[in-house]
Amino acid sequence: MLFRLMLPKDLQPERADPTVDRPAALMTLRGHFLIATPAIHRGFFNRSLTYLCRHDERGAMGIVVNQRLDLTFIEMLQHLTIPAAPKTPNHRILAGGPIRSDHGFVLHGAAGEWQGSRAVCHDISLTTSRDMLCALAMGEGPQEFLVALGYAGWAPGQLEAEIADNSWLTVEADRRTLFHLDTSKKLAAAGHKLGIDIDLLTASAGHA
Repeated sequence: MLFRLMLPKDLQPERADPTVDRPAALMTLRGHFLIATPAIHRGFFNRSLTYLCRHDERGAMGIVVNQRLDLTFIEMLQHLTIPAAPKTPNHRILAGGPIRSDHGFVLHGAAGEWQGSRAVCHDISLTTSRDMLCALAMGEGPQEFLVALGYAGWAPGQLEAEIADNSWLTVEADRRTLFHLDTSKKLAAAGHKLGIDIDLLTASAGHA
């Protein structure tokens, strides 16, 4: 069962189901970061960093990992009537994307068995089931995790066209940037992996 909060939805078109598995050979940018360039100068994706969980002939799906909501993990658990241990970390929930913004996603190190889980890479998984939240609330889940509401999605060929239009830079993701850096530092860190300063980019920047 998907865990879900009854929060206001963004009026965005829904795309392909993000939990559908496809052959790994087709996922050319799966496990990569998408770095928004100055060509995206407004809207949700301005200065965003997205971790791609799926990329194949049916489109792409990812979680934005550097934008936070005014909602804490404890508050989310309270909305879902999930009891929490006294020492449960009370970090902020991420705004994972403009699609299905009342649905939760947990991006985490690949440990344990969860009902609604799929592998992204060999050591990172995406889970959408309530049992994961219950485990995290009791301090029994993965040590490395991010919790987000909503996801980012692209129709077939859409992401490739946006990359060709210099809207995104791409770079292979790393666990330190994904899980361990402060949210405000992730975009710059991803840029440094390409040897660039994000703040000095122009709208005509090429893609990696």
